[in-house]
Amino acid sequence: MTEPTGPSVVIIMPTYDERQNLESVAGRVRAALPAADLLIVDDNSPDGTGDIADKLAEADPHTHAMHRTEKAGLGRAYIAGFGWALDRGYDVVVEMDADGSHQPEHLPALVGALAGADLAIGSRWVPGGEVVNWPRSRQALSRGANAYARLMLGLGVRDATAGFRAYRASTLRKISLNRVQSAGYCFQIDLTVRVAAAGLTIVEVPITFVERTHGASKMSNTIIGEAFWRVARWGAARRVRQLRALLGGRRAR
Repeated sequence: MTEPTGPSVVIIMPTYDERQNLESVAGRVRAALPAADLLIVDDNSPDGTGDIADKLAEADPHTHAMHRTEKAGLGRAYIAGFGWALDRGYDVVVEMDADGSHQPEHLPALVGALAGADLAIGSRWVPGGEVVNWPRSRQALSRGANAYARLMLGLGVRDATAGFRAYRASTLRKISLNRVQSAGYCFQIDLTVRVAAAGLTIVEVPITFVERTHGASKMSNTIIGEAFWRVARWGAARRVRQLRALLGGRRAR
């Protein structure tokens, strides 16, 4: 595999009420990967985030703004952004939050990791990864959710819930994006499972995750509940498939 570089890279950044963070984070993204493009996907933020996205796009040909009519969840925003990117022929598509928790300075390493992989995940829970200013309760929730996903789904990934990641465009074309229904942060687990099921290569790149200093977290009990329910359902389906394969193997004997 050759290392993806240059204007074939696009960073997709969903936003909802990120007026206080967007301009500074976008500036750091553009400095970290000057040849890459940035697509801001705003879900009709009432605080005027979309207006800031438009101003950034007007001032910089590498920055683009997409406006959606309602807040329909992180997954829907990313699916829309992926479609935009694939239609325009980008080779690499990056997911990144706009709240400052994902450090743009990690982008070169994350994109560079695709030289030997189909999906590169910016991981908090591998050696070298860390979190800053997160309360112990949030750390426990994240670690627990990832342990639960590994147990139920048989994933060999330490941070399947991570939202800072880079995909080869060819990877996104192979995982049936039109069938993805996950709306919240479970979307990240969903896509990780699909990439693994397709037999593609996943690597984890250690990152430093920094708790936001402006605005409010979008995490909610609804989002947590969706993730728990979907992972339980996927895990049950996985065990049924394993049982059928076992029984089929015994009959074949």
